[in-house]
Amino acid sequence: MFHFFLFHFEFFFPTPPGTLPPCLSFSVKTQLTHLPKNIHGMPNRLISEKSPYLLQHAHNPVDWYPWGDEAFQKAQADNKPIFLSIGYSTCHWCHIMERESFEDQATAEILNVHFVAIKVDREERPDVDRIYMNALHATGQHGGWPLSMFLTPDLKPFYGGTYFPPADGYGRIAFPALLKRIIELWTSERSRVLESAEGLTMFLEDIAARGYHSSEIKTDVISRCFEQIRSSYDSTYGGFGSAPKFPRPVVLDFLLRHYYVTGDATSLEMALHTMCAMARGGMYDQLGGGFHRYSVDRRWFVPHFEKMLCDQAQLVNVYLDAYVITRDDFFQRTRVKHSTMLFAT
Repeated sequence: MFHFFLFHFEFFFPTPPGTLPPCLSFSVKTQLTHLPKNIHGMPNRLISEKSPYLLQHAHNPVDWYPWGDEAFQKAQADNKPIFLSIGYSTCHWCHIMERESFEDQATAEILNVHFVAIKVDREERPDVDRIYMNALHATGQHGGWPLSMFLTPDLKPFYGGTYFPPADGYGRIAFPALLKRIIELWTSERSRVLESAEGLTMFLEDIAARGYHSSEIKTDVISRCFEQIRSSYDSTYGGFGSAPKFPRPVVLDFLLRHYYVTGDATSLEMALHTMCAMARGGMYDQLGGGFHRYSVDRRWFVPHFEKMLCDQAQLVNVYLDAYVITRDDFFQRTRVKHSTMLFAT
């Protein structure tokens, strides 16, 4: 059933090339000075919420509903699909999409007429975020925020993504064009949409029922993972894929462990080359220590000026492991400076 869903999913929306960076932080100053414009002057239902993120959208022209029975009953009574937007208050791309799409009167008109629009703060409802992020991952897409999902009136997902631009770009369909395509499918091919939604829901329910059990990872799985990483390796500048480039500590950790177990020098070369390039480039804060969230270019030269605690904590161990393997003081110096910044934060 799940494979059937994927067939229809790709038939509806061929997956575009390229990936987008996940959600990034938004400065407090920008949050305070950014005032959404609603030409009607009247707030939507989010004005009664307590979440800072939801309140930031209270003056959008989009007729937002908070997650709850009122929205669900509205969708069922009108037999409309649900547009579910999930984010959080310090999410950079959430704010970008708000300015570009949710404050745009024409886009809001499409949403208000043809959809029931629900806004969720993932920090307030991590359970809802987890369910629909799993659904997005199940379709083979990368996760991130804002999470943009389309649901049937009974809350079953049938299509999703993260950030959608107002015009075609970043390898993504324009958000207004996507909305119109969804409307066409809901009007003319609803039975197929519902069938796809049912297939994905059954797949997710099956995973939840089986749970996660620890077991031995087969050698062929590890080999396939290694080959996938090697296929995206940038042998010139280090790292994986094209710009923007992220540090990806889990990949580096895998490569170091793969070398330790198999003795494959290629694994070690990819990891060390990437780690040296990261630490010597603009991705690394040469004065204060610590790695920025990502490099906007392929050469690790221009950083996005934000540091994620989750990245810092993982990279400490990665650089320590590199030092243990190589005994190269470069990795030890980087690790010590990095740790000093981390514990001083």
